[in-house]
Amino acid sequence: MSEMDDILVYILIGFFAQMVDGTLGMAYGVTSTTFLLSAGIPPAAASATIHTAELFTTAVLGLSHIRLGNVDKTLFKRLAIPGVTGGALGAYVLTEVPGDRIKPFMAGYLLLMGLVILYRAFRKTRVIAPDKTVVPLGLVGGFFDAVGGGGWGPIVTSTLVARGVSPRMTIGSVNTAEFFVTVAESAIFILAIGLTCWSAILGLIIGGVIAAPLAAYLCAKIPSKLFMVLIGLLISLLSLRTLYLSLLG
Repeated sequence: MSEMDDILVYILIGFFAQMVDGTLGMAYGVTSTTFLLSAGIPPAAASATIHTAELFTTAVLGLSHIRLGNVDKTLFKRLAIPGVTGGALGAYVLTEVPGDRIKPFMAGYLLLMGLVILYRAFRKTRVIAPDKTVVPLGLVGGFFDAVGGGGWGPIVTSTLVARGVSPRMTIGSVNTAEFFVTVAESAIFILAIGLTCWSAILGLIIGGVIAAPLAAYLCAKIPSKLFMVLIGLLISLLSLRTLYLSLLG
């Protein structure tokens, strides 16, 4: 494919991933990373590419959620600071580990995230208010978001919703906090390895920025179960393919 064809493909990936993330509060990074790894982009470069694009998409998405009243200020504050800490640590760890060595583990992690999303789609939740576990949840979510190129939403959003927190407020708060997590991760990646996949970055930004306001609007308007099933299946199948190919190599 030509470079323009590549950009168009990345725009579609960015649009699809942002629609899922903005509507469900998860799976932008997981979806994008799965496609980029399948295309042969190294793990650290894939994560750096995605988080650079997310600087723009999460800013637009966060502002949209704030404007629509989808953000719980207390929950946002309790997630943002530990999320930034975990994200910076995870980004540093990923840049210090050879890509070929970590790729099978990342594929396994992404497969697990796909299965988690499927599990959350069918699980009956108990109504429990968020408690002191929110802070370590943000720390863990930030770390695995950087290491896996995604995971902030699947870990943080799904856990909070499963505990009975309002899905709309959870998704809005988690997506808004994600901007600050992304800033920290991107800074570490840029300083450590720089940026190379410019066509992917540009395409993901364009697709994500177009989708973000629409996704925020749809957040409280459409049922999420079908979307969760579809994205869980897609991520699981593509991760299995990546894992299979990496183990063969």
